[in-house]
Amino acid sequence: MTNNWIDISNSDLVFVMGGNPAENHPCGFKWAIKAREKRGAKIICVDPRFNRTAAVADIFVQIRPGTDIAFLGGLINYVLQNEKYQKEYVRLHTTAPFIVREDFGFKDGLFTGYDPKSREYDTTTWDYEFGPDGYPKMDPEMKHPRCVLNILKKHYSRYTPEVVAKICGCTKEEFLRVAEEVAKCGSPTKNMTILYALGWTHHSYGTQLIRTACILQLLLGNIGVAGGGINALRGHANVQGMTDLAGQNKNLPTYIKPPKPEEQTLAQHLRNRTPRKLHPTSMNYWANYPKFFISFLKCMWGDAATPENDFAYDYLYKPEGGYNSWDKFIDDMYKGKIEGMVTAALNFLNNTPNAKKTVRALKNLKWMVVLDPFMIETAQFWKAEGMDPSEVKTEILVLPTATFLEKEGSMTNSARWIKWKYKATDPPGEAKDEFWIFGRFFMKIKELYEKEGGAFPDPILNLVWPYKNPYYPTAEEILTEINGYYTRDVDGHRKGERVRLFTDLRDDGSTACGGWLYSGVFPPEGNLAKRTDLSDPLGLGTYPNYAWNWPANRRVLYNRASCDEKGRPWDPSRPLLRWDPEKGRWVGDTPDTAATAPPEKGIGAFIMLPEGRGRLFAARSYATFKDGPLPEHYEPYESPVTNILHPNVPHNPVAKVYKADIDLLGTPDKFPYVATTYRLTEHYHFWTKHIYGTSHLAPVMFVEIPEELAKEKGIRNGDMVRVVTARASIEAVALVTKRIRPLKVAGKTVYTIGIPIHWGFEGLVKGAIANFITPNVWDPNSRTPEFKGFLANIEKVRA
Repeated sequence: MTNNWIDISNSDLVFVMGGNPAENHPCGFKWAIKAREKRGAKIICVDPRFNRTAAVADIFVQIRPGTDIAFLGGLINYVLQNEKYQKEYVRLHTTAPFIVREDFGFKDGLFTGYDPKSREYDTTTWDYEFGPDGYPKMDPEMKHPRCVLNILKKHYSRYTPEVVAKICGCTKEEFLRVAEEVAKCGSPTKNMTILYALGWTHHSYGTQLIRTACILQLLLGNIGVAGGGINALRGHANVQGMTDLAGQNKNLPTYIKPPKPEEQTLAQHLRNRTPRKLHPTSMNYWANYPKFFISFLKCMWGDAATPENDFAYDYLYKPEGGYNSWDKFIDDMYKGKIEGMVTAALNFLNNTPNAKKTVRALKNLKWMVVLDPFMIETAQFWKAEGMDPSEVKTEILVLPTATFLEKEGSMTNSARWIKWKYKATDPPGEAKDEFWIFGRFFMKIKELYEKEGGAFPDPILNLVWPYKNPYYPTAEEILTEINGYYTRDVDGHRKGERVRLFTDLRDDGSTACGGWLYSGVFPPEGNLAKRTDLSDPLGLGTYPNYAWNWPANRRVLYNRASCDEKGRPWDPSRPLLRWDPEKGRWVGDTPDTAATAPPEKGIGAFIMLPEGRGRLFAARSYATFKDGPLPEHYEPYESPVTNILHPNVPHNPVAKVYKADIDLLGTPDKFPYVATTYRLTEHYHFWTKHIYGTSHLAPVMFVEIPEELAKEKGIRNGDMVRVVTARASIEAVALVTKRIRPLKVAGKTVYTIGIPIHWGFEGLVKGAIANFITPNVWDPNSRTPEFKGFLANIEKVRA
């Protein structure tokens, strides 16, 4: 989230798309209702289903799964063509005035630089035009035909209300009703918040979809302001924390980058990863990357990390392409390239697309360790349909773990609030928490390296493991490392003293820090995640002394953008931040700028970016998108219709598509209906099916079928049906519904089938694994799978 849950109540318009918070985030969604009560806010829901959020929305529009970029692109076009954007905000706080290279272009679904053989872009032309001073050229009046604002106007001019209706399946009138409400939020005193979840990320262009929303909000002036923002609704209490601390290995902790194979020295890595500023007033805070990176190396290897050995840079794994994602792990396991796997806090089998392939991949392992509180499908994958247990040679070790109630530590919510939780009870039986398990894992592995040596034992033998009980580290000991500390006496600080904030980090080896963004959560005065002070000095629900908010306890990111050129709030009724000339500093929320820098100094509001401004165009080298500097509508890889914008390039041309013998894709002649997956409030992902309670309110797997389709197929409510894709089939109970209307798209009727995901062959309530039928297609940037739009057929099995 750029903002936070409570801040939703400061909104004038709550725009929900790509999520269903009334169902999946019911506690958080109360703030949308508060916005309605407090500010008269309207709630808009755009979704393939009339869901529980739609039931309480002021406006609902049904669209075809996978057409979100077309709808948002239409909103951008409407705002630009009708000049509803907040002009002064756009001029001051975005890259709209920057001029783009003359040889950049877009034609027939492709940006310049595409290589059809490699299915990759050469991004050379995706850049600004530079002046003799080394900075991008700019047109403050934003009249130059190649300034970013006019590039946007040209690109999205194709997304007319008529085109949006043809692609999405809604009516022109429905779209315009939404567009009119959204456009009102280009006023400085009327703010919109956007709420999204997995309905946006689970596409082969999910990252670009979210960027489309960012562009819209920047144009409206709704980034950095109270009641605005782009707010990702995390599905689990600590998913944000998992992402921050590199639960996925695309990044090292707190978004520093793993080295690539070609970066053989620390100097090469730092040179490639440390950006130069692109505007004189940019703080370009990532210029501090060497401090963050070297402090991380010191946290990992301590005294063994010295200037003479590049701070143990050689110890770091350098995977091909910069990182390996779980999609590649599955493919490598399927091909027999991986011998073993440890999986923790994840039902790997149920979570992966084309899970039929995953089952066969797991069969190729020699061993697997599963950490989970329950006996999950991953630990017993040989029970899956079509498997012969006698053919499985994998040795499986299951370690029962504690649930979140049975251990203490911090949790980071969607709003980036780091809050301490306390242990409620001991885990049952032989179950242990992960501190206990991984403490023993490491000590045993270290013992083996000490006894037996190895090809390269140094990273293990020299790893910093400073815990009082090395076999059982405590949560606060680990948080100390994450926060950071001094490695030697320096400038009045003693060795071992915790740093106060990431501004204390250095690149000379005198500081160690496990995650720079979390630096400040545990300063010398104590663990700030334990704070419970509910004072609210701004009256905006910021609660600055409750828990701790990364970065720097800042409650709303980019909050300098909430003020004009002179430091005055755009909306004086919601003063998140303002310049106080008497105090000579910014007051309000922790400022996302230099605290004592006067507004006339002109420091850019987007301090992490080299431009110092909100990025409307993702220029090469400064952004890492693989599929274009601007979002574009592409059809899902399985689609019932062609792409009317560019029929010859219907799909994301650089999406990751696997092509093993089992990675099959369907066509509409055989699989004529659209399918999408979703979640229910009665279930908590794949977890609560193992316990008594709300799972028994939805004990049977079902699929939602439009009434009209059910009538054509002779299916009645409660019948058992089979949903078939090119990959597999599943059986479920039919729920015949009015909630998913048939849509008219490209002159044909398109039906959508809704598939909840929560069941499996283990647990107190059982059902088919939905992901046996989803496609093995992935977003090239985030490497998330395309769960939210694919082709299927359906047939009645029995009444």
